[in-house]
Amino acid sequence: MIRLGSSAEDLERAADLLRAGQLVAFPTETVYGLGADAANPEAVADIFRAKGRPADHPVIVHLPAAEALAHWARDVSASAQRLADMFWPGPLTLVLKRAEGVSDAITGGQDTVGLRVPGNPTALALLQAFGGAVAAPSANRFGHVSPTTAEHVIEEFSTGEVAAVVDGGPCAVGVESTIVDLSGSSPRLLRPGMIRIDAIEAELGVSLARAGDRRGPRASGRLESHYAPGAVLEMVDAGVMAGRMDACAASGERIAVLARREAPATAASVSWIEMPRQPVQFARALYAALRRADAEKPDRILVESPPVTPGWEAISDRLSKAAGPRPGSA
Repeated sequence: MIRLGSSAEDLERAADLLRAGQLVAFPTETVYGLGADAANPEAVADIFRAKGRPADHPVIVHLPAAEALAHWARDVSASAQRLADMFWPGPLTLVLKRAEGVSDAITGGQDTVGLRVPGNPTALALLQAFGGAVAAPSANRFGHVSPTTAEHVIEEFSTGEVAAVVDGGPCAVGVESTIVDLSGSSPRLLRPGMIRIDAIEAELGVSLARAGDRRGPRASGRLESHYAPGAVLEMVDAGVMAGRMDACAASGERIAVLARREAPATAASVSWIEMPRQPVQFARALYAALRRADAEKPDRILVESPPVTPGWEAISDRLSKAAGPRPGSA
C-alpha cells in the first residue's frame, strides 16, 4: 500500500489510481473511507471483497459538490435540497431514490442510494482531482472498529487489496455520518451522527421518524453488531464500574476500561483510558481509544455508559452496536 500525502501531486496520483479501478483509502471528517470509482461496478465490487462486506449492504457515494446530486438521485425533493444546502459539505448522508444507471453494486440492489459531500478539505480536493464520485464505506474489515488515522487503515489492510492511503491526519469528527432517508413519504433517521437530530428537524420543520424497528432502506451501520473490537465490549454505568471490575478480576478476565474520569488507585493494574467529558471530543477520540484498548489483548473492554442526552446519541449508537451480539453467538 502506497502512503500518500495531501499535496496536489499526491492527490492527482490517488485520482489516477481511482481512474484505473484501484482502491484508495482517504480521510473524511468522519472516518477514513475505502474508495473506488462509483461509476465502475467492478471497482466497487473490489471494496466488498477487500472488506468482506455482504453484497446487499449498500455503500455511500461521496460527491465533489451538491450540484452532482441530480446525476445520482432522481426526484430530489425540496427537503433534500434544504438539508444539502445547510449541512454539506459535512457529516450528513441523504438516502434518495437512485437515478437511472446507478448500479446495484452501489445500492445493494435497492432503489435508493446514499449520498454526501464530505466536509474534509483533503477528501474534497481528491474528489475534485478525480472529477467524479467515489463510493466509500469505512476503510476497515467489515464489522470492525472504523479507522480515524492512516495508520489504522494500514493495520487493517496489509495484504495488497488497497493500492494507496491518502494521509490527511486524524479525522475531526471521529464517528460516521448521520443518515436520513428522504426516499419515502416522510423523513426517517437511519443512523444518528454528530449532526444533532433537532438541528435537522428544525431545518425540515418536521420530526424524523426513527428506524429502530429496521424499517426503511438498508444502510451502513444498521446491523445489530458493528464497529466492534476483537475483545467483548460491555457498557457499564459509572456507579457500578468498580464492582464490575472486581467481578471480572475475580473470574480471571483481563480488562481494559474507557471512562470519562481519571483511573482510581484501585485500577493500577488495569489498562485504563481516560476519555473526554464532552461528546464532540469523546467522538473524535472513541475509535482510536477502542483500537488502543484492543491492542492490549484484553478479554473484555468495559466502557462507561454515555449520558442519555441528544449530544451523545451517535456515541451511544456506536457503543451499543460494538457491544451487540457477535455473528454466531447465542
